Amino acid sequence: MRLSSPIYKLKRQAKLLARENGIRLHEALNQIATKEGFKDWSHLASNYSKATPAKEILSQMSSGDMVLIGARPGHGKTLLGLELTALAEKINRTGYVFTLDFNETDVWDRFEKLGFDPKGFDRSVIVDTSDNICAAHIIECLSSTPNDALVVVDYLQLLDQRRSNPPLDEQVRALKKFATKHRAIVVMISQIDRAFELSPSGLPSVDDIRLPNPVDLSLFNKRCFLHDGEVQIEMAA
Repeated sequence: MRLSSPIYKLKRQAKLLARENGIRLHEALNQIATKEGFKDWSHLASNYSKATPAKEILSQMSSGDMVLIGARPGHGKTLLGLELTALAEKINRTGYVFTLDFNETDVWDRFEKLGFDPKGFDRSVIVDTSDNICAAHIIECLSSTPNDALVVVDYLQLLDQRRSNPPLDEQVRALKKFATKHRAIVVMISQIDRAFELSPSGLPSVDDIRLPNPVDLSLFNKRCFLHDGEVQIEMAA
């Protein structure tokens, strides 16, 4: 069943409905889901997860890939990253989420809203919300894993927020080297410059990536951009 609006817009509608009617958010979400023709929000989210581009993107990933997912806030880039880790077991990989933006409860709550039951994973998804997250921390955590990894980092621009961490470009190169050597797939979520909102372009591009510090974006051999429910996947030249 096709949704009347992208799921992030339906969530905004639910938040507004909850405020206007003085009801809990989960009640508002269920009301929105009912209007869309579903039993409740969990039912909607489960069906949505089957229709999202995550499976198509996953089918195009290969060992050693460095993948960039870029979008403005609220357009689904983090949810897409979480879907990829939840589906990692489908390609015989263990999913890892390293986030400097959310706490662990937030992450698991988003998995459930997507329709994924963490207890139902054949392979555990590893969630790391440590303040120490950087390339060296990620590599250390992955070095002892016996399985091929699919790693999602949320998000690129926060990796060098600590002055003690190496420059961002150096960290991306280290992750690229690790991915190539250990057959890992590394997906990095990225912010898009706010100037994009004034652009006539329908979708962001690599030129719209917000880079407070220099990064060689050619290190990412695959890129995915989202905006208003549209998705574009491209290979680096």
